[in-house]
Amino acid sequence: MHFKIFMVFFRVGILGFGGGPSSIPLVKIEVVDKYGWMTNEDFQDTLAIANVLPGPIITKLAGHIGYQLKGWPGIINALIAIILPTAVLMTVLLTLFSEFKDLAWVQGMSAGVVPVVLVMLAVLTAEFMKTAKTSSTWKFLIPFTLGMLIVLEVLNIHPALVIGIIIVFSLLQKSGGQAGDS
Repeated sequence: MHFKIFMVFFRVGILGFGGGPSSIPLVKIEVVDKYGWMTNEDFQDTLAIANVLPGPIITKLAGHIGYQLKGWPGIINALIAIILPTAVLMTVLLTLFSEFKDLAWVQGMSAGVVPVVLVMLAVLTAEFMKTAKTSSTWKFLIPFTLGMLIVLEVLNIHPALVIGIIIVFSLLQKSGGQAGDS
């Protein structure tokens, strides 16, 4: 199992060119679709939590999944596997890129990465939307998204404050629901 964890995140580290957003669909394919270590819903929950926490998202995903599978050795294994190829490849590729950045094919290649990442994120978003297909979810999601747009862009309230308020509200809702269930 340790070798599989290492290989999953090593592959993601090598193939996830473009940072965390391009790596998320690759992690989902490996962890949910290929090995079945998590359900789609569990992955969505993990991704939501990882988005709220500070730092690079791919290391948070790797660490959480590694911990879920094998505890602390799983975290260390997954983090080394996800960071190692990035560190080595960044050193090599940045050296080469700075050397050949003026060549037309290099500029075209770097410009071609953006549409690929956008398509991968669109596919992941479409899969998440399938899971959230109940009308009650959409009745909440659309006003919430518009409200957040107004709060963040029009009222210019800092995102950390908004996230903190949402966390407190969610915890109060959860504890209120549990008290009513008893």
